[in-house]
Amino acid sequence: MSWTTPTELRAQVQMLWDKGLLLGVGGDVGPETSAALFPKRLRLRGPTSSDLSARFDDVRLWMANLRDSSPRLRIVLRQVRHSAIGSNAVPDEVWIDTREDALALIGKQLDARRFEALVQATATQHAQLLPWLHQHPLQALALADEWARLLAIVTWCQSHPRPGIYLRQIDIAGVDSKFIEAHLRVLAGLLELALPPEQVDASASGQSQFCRRYGFRDKPLRIRFRLLDPKLSLLPGAGEQDLAVTAAAFAQLDLPVSRVFITENEINFLAFPAVAGAMVVFGAGYGFEVLEGTAWLQTRQVYYWGDIDTHGFAILDQLRARLPQAQSLLMDSATLMAHELHWDQEPKPELRDLNRLTHEELALFDALRDNRLGMRLRLEQERVGLRWVKSALADLPSDGNVPPTATYE
Repeated sequence: MSWTTPTELRAQVQMLWDKGLLLGVGGDVGPETSAALFPKRLRLRGPTSSDLSARFDDVRLWMANLRDSSPRLRIVLRQVRHSAIGSNAVPDEVWIDTREDALALIGKQLDARRFEALVQATATQHAQLLPWLHQHPLQALALADEWARLLAIVTWCQSHPRPGIYLRQIDIAGVDSKFIEAHLRVLAGLLELALPPEQVDASASGQSQFCRRYGFRDKPLRIRFRLLDPKLSLLPGAGEQDLAVTAAAFAQLDLPVSRVFITENEINFLAFPAVAGAMVVFGAGYGFEVLEGTAWLQTRQVYYWGDIDTHGFAILDQLRARLPQAQSLLMDSATLMAHELHWDQEPKPELRDLNRLTHEELALFDALRDNRLGMRLRLEQERVGLRWVKSALADLPSDGNVPPTATYE
């Protein structure tokens, strides 16, 4: 039987709830706006005239089930005349007349009252946050037990503009740093509405830059590096010079090296061969913006060694936005072809155009992006043989002068 069941009618109303329509959506509107949805006609598939004659008992049972199982629905009947069975009234339309009827039909009255309580509490403390509530009603309901603490954080931030402390140092009863970190996305949405523009750093965005955007201290980024020249030492007698310092400290070092290698793979970083007057930086985890404050890098030869794939070239392109003199290392056709046995597939290639590649780099990038050498071909940097690495290092210029900035395509 293909006629609409009471379960299917309830599912239509449940869909209104799942979309947030029964709690009010958008701007500064509230639950009263959802009343504009009603009365609402629901979709109904009913028996045809031929069904009445062929399946009269089934039709009667369907009508009774529809009427008895859905008392909150208003059923509009129509008269169907048939030569054999005469005139009969059958359901033609089904309406739900009010928001209260809709909530009762799907058992959401208590949730609706909880949401209205959240609205009232928010209107009393932070009326400017009401648009967030009405744009995210189901999310607000899910946070009902935490809502008072979230509002307390907003109040604290208003009273302590750009405080310059760690999140751990916020002193609010029942609130710790783990609670804040678990709700960064929601708090960001609330603070955008609650704080004046001068208290928000518009240049910072996303959860990773929450602290910077709202004036908290962030965990300092650290740069890990190794000195590759045994004659150079920051810690006399310490042996292996594998060090990690804050970005601010790194900017002040002005190390006595002429060449700086950057690699994204930790094993390559650890196994990088000795090179006179050189250092290697482990590039994983912090991005190149951390190097922007390091002015002395502008006067050094910089080499980037990444994977031979589309993302490796995209990272090289990104590095050159900050260090335009950066050269690629072991990211060429000869290295790729010499390691055919180690080729792999790149999961999700980078397809955008790159504007800071040399002619040779761009030719290889295009060949990889266009799958001219193989489908999503890649050679990961750790698969390059160490003898090949040492040979490439031996071929580099030995002088300490910064090479001229390459001409990009």
